[in-house]
Amino acid sequence: MAAVTSPNNVEAKDLDSAPKSAASRKKFSIAIPPRLSNGTVAPMKTPTLPLKSPDDTYSNDGILGKTRRRGMSNSSADQDNLMDGTIDHEQDGNPRKRSNADTIDYPRRRATIACEICRGRKSRCDGAKPRCRLCTELNAECVYREPGIKLDAGDKLILERLNRIEGLLQSSLVSQTKGIHLASQSPTASTGTTLSREDMIPRNSDGLERSINSIPIAGLGTWMASQTNISTMPKIHTTPALHLLQWPIIRDLVSRPYDPQHLLQLELSREPLQLGTSLSLDLSNTAAYVQAFFERVNVWYACVNPYNWASYYRMALSHGFREGPESCITLLVLALGSASLAGSISSVPRDKEPPGMSYFSAAWGLIPGLMTRNTTLSSQCLILASAYLFYLVRPLEAWSLLSSTSMKLQLLLSDRGRIPNHSKELSERVYWNALLFESDLLAELDLPHSGIVQFEETVGLPGGFEEEDDEPAGRDELWYFLAEIALRRLLNRVSHMIYSKGAMTTIASLEPLVAELDFQLTQWYEGLPIALQFPHSRVPLSNPVQTVLRLRYFACRTIIFRPYILAVLENEHAIMDAAVRENCRKALEACVRQLEHITAHHAGHLPYLWQGALSIVSQTLLIMGATMVPSLAALLPPAQQMDAIINEVLLEIERYAHLAPSLRLSSEIVREAEDRRQLMLRSTGMRV
Repeated sequence: MAAVTSPNNVEAKDLDSAPKSAASRKKFSIAIPPRLSNGTVAPMKTPTLPLKSPDDTYSNDGILGKTRRRGMSNSSADQDNLMDGTIDHEQDGNPRKRSNADTIDYPRRRATIACEICRGRKSRCDGAKPRCRLCTELNAECVYREPGIKLDAGDKLILERLNRIEGLLQSSLVSQTKGIHLASQSPTASTGTTLSREDMIPRNSDGLERSINSIPIAGLGTWMASQTNISTMPKIHTTPALHLLQWPIIRDLVSRPYDPQHLLQLELSREPLQLGTSLSLDLSNTAAYVQAFFERVNVWYACVNPYNWASYYRMALSHGFREGPESCITLLVLALGSASLAGSISSVPRDKEPPGMSYFSAAWGLIPGLMTRNTTLSSQCLILASAYLFYLVRPLEAWSLLSSTSMKLQLLLSDRGRIPNHSKELSERVYWNALLFESDLLAELDLPHSGIVQFEETVGLPGGFEEEDDEPAGRDELWYFLAEIALRRLLNRVSHMIYSKGAMTTIASLEPLVAELDFQLTQWYEGLPIALQFPHSRVPLSNPVQTVLRLRYFACRTIIFRPYILAVLENEHAIMDAAVRENCRKALEACVRQLEHITAHHAGHLPYLWQGALSIVSQTLLIMGATMVPSLAALLPPAQQMDAIINEVLLEIERYAHLAPSLRLSSEIVREAEDRRQLMLRSTGMRV
């Protein structure tokens, strides 16, 4: 096992040099900037989140409408005094204590007894148990939020807005598709999207409601025939990047047929990962790596508690990093923190060991012992290991770990009593990470579904870790994570409604679906906290979170409008319809926005390099096909500009080729497609 050559007896306060937050036991208050003589409000920075808005200023009416902007520091019932990036203890002599003379005091929160149904409907709940009056009338499952998870007002606004977006999409799609005639194998027919409230209540074979504490486990690779949740990735769909090679005109750009199975087969035949052989661990930079993790990595995954990190580190140090989940988690945090400081792995020399590999190798040696443990901590270890494998562009190895994680989570979640209250928040975060990872993989590869999706409607959204006595190692930021959950669910709905097997919708029946999905994407954007809202301008962003969200936004927008491009490729006369032409324009504009500043994708390379690369390939093939059709080419920037964009994309994808055989094939495909495109354009007289 790995030996510690330079132990670092780090106290909790030394683990992170980033600004710390501590909780007061009194009241919640936010420093409000003074009003200037011209009537405007002076700039105010987000209290705890180190993200800047596009214009670097904030006004009083920020987060989600007219509500004051809040830091994403999560609170419990007795936590709550936040001012200008620091939180003070009024009862102790904390030197960071700030005057609250300029603050607005909020009343103490009242205990919330509303059930989730009443909370979502914004109805008054009588708090009756086991069922409130409204749930009794609706014959709905009445679930009260666990008392251990308490949210401050800013958190509630974000969660309620995300829940509202989810509910609006579900109800709108159901109502708008009732009168639409689709083919017999349409997503509506095959996935059962027209649901009554009774349809969504779990029932046993005898028709009786099934208790939430007794949810059957579907098992690896199983798929329920009566699937009713359209927010999960469908079993069979046509969204993968290489599926575009079956489209008219685009298929002529390659010399032989390809399909997503080629990518899967290449990854299956890949050489095993070569782990480092060093028996020592360098702990001289642990403070820097921990700080980097909480500033640059945990924002994507939100699955490590900054409030108890110090106790984890001390436990791992006492064990010499040789045993226990705390040692494994600590090593993986160091591995990911080290990786985040090195930038994109595509820029790491091929003959050099990837950053953080020594820590990952040591953690890998502990994983076999954790694979047999069915605990939340062992699942957390596998999620962090999967995150590092995605960084290494090892999608199938990550999937293997995620499959084990899914089985553990299904076992734990099948009975709520198996997860103690103090682990509930962590289990929810681990669950959503597993579901997000699996959805990303299933979007491109034909892999078995683990069955974890059956809990998607019963597992709550993260609400905030409880603070502990140790000083936190960083901020507990949930904004991006919650936004990504909502966006991934929307992407899955798009796959269900438009790209499921047999979804042969007509242009007329497609229009209301596309309009509703696009509306919900807009609602998602408008529901983002102001610190995360990216500008729609073409200016590159310095904020990595905003950059990634903007790229994900345009990827989703492309997927929504992409069927109109196919309609025109099949029949160019279809573009004579004004609505078709406008929707083609939206699809192509979203494509160009993803490709025009191709190096911006580096901001998300740690969590999304493999997924992002295949998305780039998909958008590039779509653009290439559009340039071959005069009516579509007219909707694009000038030919010279498009050639320059495509060439930049090809060079970028070639930089990724050595990282994975699936990316090498993707690079070869787009290179061949571009060569053949240029030949065809010259032969048809469209290019001199």
